[in-house]
Amino acid sequence: MTTLPVGYTYNDSSLESSPVSMPILGELLQDVMWNEDDSRALRRAGEILTPQTSEILDAWYDFIGSTPHLVSTFRGPDGKPDQAYLDKVRGRFERWIVDLCTRDFDAQWLAYQEEIGKRHTPDKKNRTDGVDSPSTYVPMSHLIALIVPVTVTVREFLELGASEDDNVDAMQQAWFKAVTLSVALWTRPYAPDLW
Repeated sequence: MTTLPVGYTYNDSSLESSPVSMPILGELLQDVMWNEDDSRALRRAGEILTPQTSEILDAWYDFIGSTPHLVSTFRGPDGKPDQAYLDKVRGRFERWIVDLCTRDFDAQWLAYQEEIGKRHTPDKKNRTDGVDSPSTYVPMSHLIALIVPVTVTVREFLELGASEDDNVDAMQQAWFKAVTLSVALWTRPYAPDLW
């Protein structure tokens, strides 16, 4: 049995329902031009990416760690990056890759996206991991901008595991759409009245 990361509450019975309705989710799926081919391509991407989650996070953390304004959201009271905090978040970040590729976009998935969004805002940032970081939120602008490195860097990992029959372009496109959908949902807690 695989140990779940600290703070991973996808199937937790206390997880609150998302205020985003299934019809609104349907509209967002239309907005990102989601289709059945994307569903199949994302599932295949999951088969390739799941065994490589640690290596993917190495690439993402190298980028975050070398970008002062990004790593600053993980600083401790001393102003330096809190490695224990980074490590706890990393486990959930790895699990997010798996969930994004393998879970249905249903009410449970929506509820967990809401939870992830809250964990980037003053509502819940730092609480899940019990840290005392002076950074109480992740700037929404950075959250949105990170769609690019999270999408671009995945191609290399898709290519590493792809067979001759796989369409890497289709898998990366599906990944890009799914990441964009996730981040759109994560922005709701930043501006709930605008939804």
